[in-house]
Amino acid sequence: MGDYTILLELALILLFTKLFGIVVKKIGLPQVVGFLIAGLLLGPCVLGWVHPSETLKIIAELGVILIMFSAGLETNVEDLKKCGLAALLVAAAGVALPLVFGFLLAAAFHGGFSGVDTEQILRYVFVGVVMTATSVSITVETLRELGKLKSRAGTVILSAAIIDDVIGIVLLSVVIGFKNPDVKPLEAILKTVGFFAAAVAVGIGIHFLFKWLNKKFPHTRRLPILGLVVCFLYAYCAERFFGVADITGAYLAGIMMSGLKETEYIDRKVEINAYMFFAPVFFAGIGINASFAGFNANTVWFMLAFVSVAILTKALGCFSAAKVLRYGWGESLVVGVGMIARGEVCLIVLQKGIAAGLIEPDYLAMGVLLVIVSSFLAPVLLKFIYRKSDVSRPPHTLGDPKEDLLPNVDSSPLDKG
Repeated sequence: MGDYTILLELALILLFTKLFGIVVKKIGLPQVVGFLIAGLLLGPCVLGWVHPSETLKIIAELGVILIMFSAGLETNVEDLKKCGLAALLVAAAGVALPLVFGFLLAAAFHGGFSGVDTEQILRYVFVGVVMTATSVSITVETLRELGKLKSRAGTVILSAAIIDDVIGIVLLSVVIGFKNPDVKPLEAILKTVGFFAAAVAVGIGIHFLFKWLNKKFPHTRRLPILGLVVCFLYAYCAERFFGVADITGAYLAGIMMSGLKETEYIDRKVEINAYMFFAPVFFAGIGINASFAGFNANTVWFMLAFVSVAILTKALGCFSAAKVLRYGWGESLVVGVGMIARGEVCLIVLQKGIAAGLIEPDYLAMGVLLVIVSSFLAPVLLKFIYRKSDVSRPPHTLGDPKEDLLPNVDSSPLDKG
């Protein structure tokens, strides 16, 4: 007779994540926050009804691969091209500042630079990489509610967030490559570059193949099934042959298949699997695996400093980039604050780093706290900025870039779809 405890655990995870997801959504927070709270409650930290297991780990790994594949499918390459320099500059500044200050913060709390080895330096770098991630789903909902999603600031935020995550995933892949003791630094960089080159070259062929399949078999289930085949092959090849994170492969697979006539159909079918089952298990698993056993005063202070620095540096970096682009103070504040929200990518990067031995599992809680705090702050601050600003310029008129005004849409959020 086998052990069927896993079935009970899955039932509890799905029930609690759904219930808490609904509750947090009602108070204006993303459902992922509810998933994390559900995991903490079910795990050994509180009730102890669900314990970490190899089965849950495998399901969670599939979940994160599907999430990143879906994110790639939803990436609109044409929109990125249109925003061009503005989005790239905002994203670069929003990555550079958290990366540098995260590195310095980790060094300050963990012994500085005296007598450190390569592994310790990689740990410092990784803390900065965790800070770089952006998830603007909650910002999107807030801007839509305010009627500002199609404004200049809103468009830049959306595009910069995508570029931001691409840069973060590349950095993660490089750091994980360096972590392998059998791989030399130059080899790690070359492998990462080689993977992206091979992925794009093969991806162009895949893109045209799916274009043909779209015409031949429109709206058939074989398309999302073949899409998943490509996703898992990319994820496997990334890890197996290039030492790059499997999520990077899944994300690139999605990008290579984006912009097709049937992309939305494929994404919808993938989301049914990902967000009904695999994703709740992944995010709840983060809470279930969280442990406070090794916490001490230094850990708590580091966690609080990490959250504060991650939020401030992201806001300052993106705000400064917007000002360099000669945006007004109001628009620049919206861009800065709109980019502070963290979500699934931050947690995915953190989980991957723990699996690679870049950071201790004790620090999983810092990612959870960052997601919760930033998800709460972003909409509150955005609404405050818009309420206090003199709003009079229409959304699609760029006007004088020096003008200290925010875009305005005089319509109901329901009209925005």
